[in-house]
Amino acid sequence: MVGMLSQPAALEALLFASGEPIEKKRLAALLAVSEAEVEAALRLLAGSLTDRGVALIETATWVELRTAPEASALVKKLREAELSRELGKASLETLAVIAYQKSATRSEVDWVRGVNSSASMRTLLLRGLVEGREDEADKRRVRYTLTTEALAHLGVGRAEDLPRFTDLATAAKEVLREAAT
Repeated sequence: MVGMLSQPAALEALLFASGEPIEKKRLAALLAVSEAEVEAALRLLAGSLTDRGVALIETATWVELRTAPEASALVKKLREAELSRELGKASLETLAVIAYQKSATRSEVDWVRGVNSSASMRTLLLRGLVEGREDEADKRRVRYTLTTEALAHLGVGRAEDLPRFTDLATAAKEVLREAAT
């Protein structure tokens, strides 16, 4: 037992909270148990998820919670509904920060906007308007850039064609430079 949770329940909580794959050895460390105990608990968790909306997806070293394959039609309907809506103000602000910086990390976008941009970033990623790549300066971060789809959505051929690009790009860089000091 981990606190008041069984090991399978604790694993489910960790996997749900992370929202991304976690290494099994990291799970073992977080729960202060052996990797063999994590494997046993994963088997129990996988069994308890049978005929449910989520499923356990795992490789030899990584594990993740995902929607069950049987739910794909429902999830597709949800995604289509999300994609058919207009971009909201928050998503447009997030897109503008990335556009005028040419690339930005989520923390940089958050700093410029003054609020958490997770939901907006998710929307832009789902719509294919931004893409994330490993930040060369810090491998732990993701740096987001516009896609050609975003440029087409904005009606420009390149980011530099955006209105007041030079002025706003300089202002955005200055805000981030001040934040770093």
